[in-house]
Amino acid sequence: MFEVMDVEILARVQFAFTAAFHYIYPPLSIGLGLILVIMEGLWLRTRNSLWHELARFWTRVFALTFALGVASGVVMEFEFGTNWATYSRYVGDIFGSALAAEGIFAFFLESSFLAVLLFGWNKVGPRMHFFSTLMVALGAHFSAVWIIVANSWQQTPAGFHIVGEGLAARAEVTDFWAMVFNPSTVDRLCHTVSGAWLAGAFLVMSVSAWYLLRARHVAFAKAALKVALPVALVAALLQLVTGHHSAVGVARYQPAKLAALEGHYPDGPAGMWLCGWVNDAEETVSGVQIPGLLSWLVRYDANAEITGLDAFAKEDRPPVNLTFQCYHLMVVCGALIVIVSVGGVLLWWWRGRLFDHRGALWVLVFAVALPQIANQTGWFAAEIGRQPWIVYNLLRTSDALSRVVTAQQVLASLLLFALIYSLLFVLFIYLLNRRIQLGPAAREERL
Repeated sequence: MFEVMDVEILARVQFAFTAAFHYIYPPLSIGLGLILVIMEGLWLRTRNSLWHELARFWTRVFALTFALGVASGVVMEFEFGTNWATYSRYVGDIFGSALAAEGIFAFFLESSFLAVLLFGWNKVGPRMHFFSTLMVALGAHFSAVWIIVANSWQQTPAGFHIVGEGLAARAEVTDFWAMVFNPSTVDRLCHTVSGAWLAGAFLVMSVSAWYLLRARHVAFAKAALKVALPVALVAALLQLVTGHHSAVGVARYQPAKLAALEGHYPDGPAGMWLCGWVNDAEETVSGVQIPGLLSWLVRYDANAEITGLDAFAKEDRPPVNLTFQCYHLMVVCGALIVIVSVGGVLLWWWRGRLFDHRGALWVLVFAVALPQIANQTGWFAAEIGRQPWIVYNLLRTSDALSRVVTAQQVLASLLLFALIYSLLFVLFIYLLNRRIQLGPAAREERL
């Protein structure tokens, strides 16, 4: 039993580490893809060379994030086979459909036009290049669609039946579109994509603010902010709407997760904690709470009853305090993102004061971390809150492990991944910083 628990914990830590590292880059690629489409579209419309310069500069940054995303994502597919063989057999029909669709509709689309986007500036016409940029951005979004479909099915399974029994059991698709549009897909997809837009917009805002503080590439930085700020504002407001709809869906389909997110134990009206600490042994929460707010948000009635954790056996509850803290850190970052986005747009519209306001510019420089933290902690809250199920109410995480992998093997590979990913992250920061230091003046330099 001790060996099995060691393998389970190490395998979960390994997958969480590799997925969290990978998840730094796809949101940046998706967000930058949207911004590239806007910048290049403005160049086509105005023929202002400044927009052309912006598009070329941010294409280089996009290429860097795309490359790291591909390199770091491949590892997770191998982990499904090495550490999670039972799980892979159980969901193979479901995931095979979704990942095949990703390969056809997303990766093939991206790879077909990526070379034109990166190297075709002087080799194809402006309209063809813009079309390539649009297709690469669309492919990045399609990739998110099919990954979210697969993950959402784990949260709210639909469109399937179970074939076989015991360890030989597996889920088989009976209705492809019911599987695709399972109850949580649309809400989670909209929430994830708007978070990706924020990651890309805040990176552009951060670099542009840094240029303005250093009085470098001033016209370039101002133009970039005029694109990134509206994208950030729209995405931040979308996050509020999609986050609310996601919470309503969680209340309906995953009541144990909702109860863990807010440390809600007995059935009854539920408040929302602004901050707090959960004592799971005593089933209490200490902190600052707004009474009735959770009930009102998910049931539109402050006195509505919300299912508490007491309705579930202890072995069927997620780790409450960890879920609670991840969720509330995401909410805090989300609130700060809205404040920064709204404040930045207001300062920009108010006689262009943003461009000379050093305090606000420094805020934008460091705010680049907010979407990343929010994306990571939101994912942690969603995945940890699903426990102890790897497929909700169907397959427990402890039953999904490979039967032949030892704790020592998983630990060795975890340490090796940690070393390699640390080197990759250092390389990413070095190359990104080098690109920023070179600035748009290096626009004719080869990629």
